[in-house]
Amino acid sequence: IKRFMGRRHSEVLSEEKIICAAQPLDGVTYANKIGKSETRIDFSRPAVEVRNHIHGLSPSPGAWFEAAGSRIKVLACETAAGKGEPGTVLDDHLAIACGDGAVRLLHLQREGKGPMQAEAFLRGTAIAAGTLLS
Repeated sequence: IKRFMGRRHSEVLSEEKIICAAQPLDGVTYANKIGKSETRIDFSRPAVEVRNHIHGLSPSPGAWFEAAGSRIKVLACETAAGKGEPGTVLDDHLAIACGDGAVRLLHLQREGKGPMQAEAFLRGTAIAAGTLLS
């Protein structure tokens, strides 16, 4: 059973200190379906924004980039040190330069394949340092 500040949820709920309130309808808007063009990773953005974009779309619909003519979905990443032309692979561990900083790709998925860690991905798909991703 999960605990809340060292106590069980049932103990917290029994205290009746939780105040429930309906959310106001003012300002409610409809969110359109996410289009494919919105899921493509734009490495010219700052690394923090790229990371948030990737994590916000993971696992579905998924953020992606193209390398060697195929679409590669990125499921997880982290910000990393480094700089260069946005979209350039900076090292052999998939650090990618962004507009400000870099991201390191951690969990990827090739078209038609299952998700895998970056190390396993690189054993099957070579992406050398200096490669420009689109």
